[in-house]
Amino acid sequence: MKTLIVEDDYITSQVMQEIMSSFGECEIAEDGKKALELFTEAFNLNKPYEVIFLDIMMPEMDGQVVLNRIREIEAENGIVGLDAVKIIMTTALDDYDNIKSAFKNQAEGYLVKPIDKDKVVKTLLNLHLLD
Repeated sequence: MKTLIVEDDYITSQVMQEIMSSFGECEIAEDGKKALELFTEAFNLNKPYEVIFLDIMMPEMDGQVVLNRIREIEAENGIVGLDAVKIIMTTALDDYDNIKSAFKNQAEGYLVKPIDKDKVVKTLLNLHLLD
């Protein structure tokens, strides 16, 4: 499984990488701008990510903006629904507005920090990314 972790906190990104690297290729973007660069590059090379773990609170471009932009890029290229990358928001924010916004903008999952392997595996199983 090809994974992109978008996280500005070094410790959290390392924990996520340790969890996800056992499932396949794993890359890290430290901010939203870099995430969009990596997503677009992988997309253009026809080697798209299967799952993106996307932090909401980041400098310059927050995760909700990145989520919207990824979905716009996919829609512009005729990729919708089950063919789209699975995006799981990872955040300390567990308020109704952020959760509603994430799912309204087509996130498939929402994990509240701290992140641990059990939460991640359960989410991946629910999204049928693991057997």
